[in-house]
Amino acid sequence: MSEDPKPQVFANRWADAAGPGGRAPSRDLCGCIEQTGAGRQRPTRFHPERQDTRAPGWIRLLELVEEAAADGREVFKPLVELTAEQRRQVITLPPAIARLTSVRHLVLYGSNLVRLPPEIGAMKSLEEFTPYTSYRLHWFPYEITRCPALRRSTVSTRALYGNYKQRPPFPELPAAATGGGGADLADLDPGVRGTSGIRSCSVCDGPVGAAELRQVWISLRTSGADVLPLLVNACSTACVEALPAPAEGYVPVPHTGGPDLDQPRGRPTGS
Repeated sequence: MSEDPKPQVFANRWADAAGPGGRAPSRDLCGCIEQTGAGRQRPTRFHPERQDTRAPGWIRLLELVEEAAADGREVFKPLVELTAEQRRQVITLPPAIARLTSVRHLVLYGSNLVRLPPEIGAMKSLEEFTPYTSYRLHWFPYEITRCPALRRSTVSTRALYGNYKQRPPFPELPAAATGGGGADLADLDPGVRGTSGIRSCSVCDGPVGAAELRQVWISLRTSGADVLPLLVNACSTACVEALPAPAEGYVPVPHTGGPDLDQPRGRPTGS
């Protein structure tokens, strides 16, 4: 008679990444993306929330970024030092993360984030990025491709726009601005543009005029095995045309999203 197999014990990789619990939830629920691969899915939109810069969680996060920049730490896990209520108050990261040039591993496990600032591209030493179980984070700024050392990321694939498991729609981007007017790029509707302000071109880093803004989506394999949906804020058609080829098995050209976008089906080769 064979012996019963012994139960296996698996280590919790994220035991020190979640932060303290509390009576209040640490994040909001998100129903943007239907967790099914069957049939046509409803259109998606950007999260419209704006960061409350007076919230205690935001103020504490600014302090933690300053501390990390000052001591040159290589692993930055800011959320573990916030209460559950404070973590819920943080929906983005401050532009000051550009100063974290020594950080090799950025851990944002279980966050309430809905967007990241383009300044993440200034984190030149970043090798590993862990926003795992950040279920409201559906896309990333194109500027993350400027992190030359990035080799590994851990994301919740099913939460991403255009992911190969469900192929949920990308939010539809507004048509390119024309003429001498246009929106004030310092005060945008994040529910429409994905951000409250655009300071420079995602591609060439040059200035962007309201009349020249071109926004497109592109899916790229930026690190390890992860293909990420990236939002590009370009200053010209030429910068859009300079973008690299999208990942195989995804929309083959930069696009403006929307529910009528034809996405490839099935699992891409190598995924």
